[in-house]
Amino acid sequence: MSDRLPAVKHCIINITELIVVSAFAEGVNDMKKIILPVLLFAAAQAGTISAAPNVPKPPASAADYARVTGGKKVHAVSKVLAAPYSGVITPAAAEFMGGAIDRANAEKYDLLVLALDTPGGLDGSMRDIIKQMLASKVPVAVFVYPQGARAASAGVFITMAAHLAVMAPGTNIGAAHPVMIGAMPAGAGTKDGGKKDPMEDKILNDASAYIKSITQQKKRNVEWAIKAVAKSDSIPAEEALKTGVVDFIAADINDLLFKINGHEVAGFGGLAVKNVKVDFMVQTRRQKFLAVITDPNIAMILMSLGAAGVFIELYNPGLILPGVVGAVSLVMAFYSFQTLSANFAGLALILLGFVFFIAEIKVVSYGLLTLGGALSVILGALMLFNGHSLGGLSVSMSILTSTLISLIAVVAALSWIVMKAQLRRVVTGIESLAGKKGRAKTDLNPSGTVLVEGELWKAESVSGDIAEGSEITVTAVEGFKMRVKKG
Repeated sequence: MSDRLPAVKHCIINITELIVVSAFAEGVNDMKKIILPVLLFAAAQAGTISAAPNVPKPPASAADYARVTGGKKVHAVSKVLAAPYSGVITPAAAEFMGGAIDRANAEKYDLLVLALDTPGGLDGSMRDIIKQMLASKVPVAVFVYPQGARAASAGVFITMAAHLAVMAPGTNIGAAHPVMIGAMPAGAGTKDGGKKDPMEDKILNDASAYIKSITQQKKRNVEWAIKAVAKSDSIPAEEALKTGVVDFIAADINDLLFKINGHEVAGFGGLAVKNVKVDFMVQTRRQKFLAVITDPNIAMILMSLGAAGVFIELYNPGLILPGVVGAVSLVMAFYSFQTLSANFAGLALILLGFVFFIAEIKVVSYGLLTLGGALSVILGALMLFNGHSLGGLSVSMSILTSTLISLIAVVAALSWIVMKAQLRRVVTGIESLAGKKGRAKTDLNPSGTVLVEGELWKAESVSGDIAEGSEITVTAVEGFKMRVKKG
């Protein structure tokens, strides 16, 4: 009001001057004719002054916000769903995050916050999550949280695709170079004297184009995003905010909600945060279990455990427990391989290796079958995965080596037990008489009768004629007849 006082004062002075001048010019009798127009003029002046624009008050509601901002679109935020996820991006992760997006849309939440901490994961699972995020009718905020967390590899793509990208202090983002998830040794990706494998270039170009399209759509730092894919660049939260990679840095979800208030989100308008209620959604036990077994390393361990259980059960039928554990482990391993899009040729080679190991127990091949089985398992593991990931997923060579050594040790131990049993002398039954001493009860030329272990047996000499009373040694028992030799 104080800023309008000079204008009011100036208006009063103008009116007074107008009345005085008119009075002298027309005379006092005509004052009525003068005052009426002057009052109308004053009313107009007063109306002009009172119509001066007011300073807008802070919006109390989404409708209020729209009114004071000239009718701009506003998205009220009062019901928030938070879904924390920590781990590798696998089909189990895609199921959880996709379920959170579906719930946020179905239950009419105003905002979904995905608290993310991941080293990366499968390309297919990552794309499934991003597709649902982009199609969501509820804005999705990806929050790299808690402090010390990271959004690496596939996590970079998911963060870049969010409507709001937020990081906690002490977190980092980047290193999104795609890698093969097979157990290939270092340097195996190059051919022809160090030249790059064309397949690697295809995968890299595809990933670069994908992240470019996402960052362009969300108006984020395209140059850095491509660098993160091509050069595996990684940056801390502060630098990510400074370079336009993310929108905010927030200490926790409350700080996040405070900082996004009033922020414009494409397709939704300005966020008007008020009287917020936050609901949390966590993984089910089933999803946690699936997240564990859909790891290539766990799958290999389950496969070897299953094979060992089957070996032991076949060697000693009736133990039950090794067979049950082995069968369950094999089923879980096959489920994991199917989920990870395993190469069936690689899986067939691994199974062939197990067949060789079993044959080694039944047939003494002096290690040849074991060697063939080991070679088959190694080749199968190298061929097992024909897809690619964005970091975080790989079959560790140390896991593969230790698994193979364990299997060979089990097979070697069982083979040794079998061989030892085959070489051991028979101590019961007719066969146990082989090697026993006795005496000839009649002349053997070459047939006759002998006394062995107090029993009379028909016998046939294999060392020429034997005189009655001579000492003999049993060499074999065939039915009810012995073969003996002198001495």
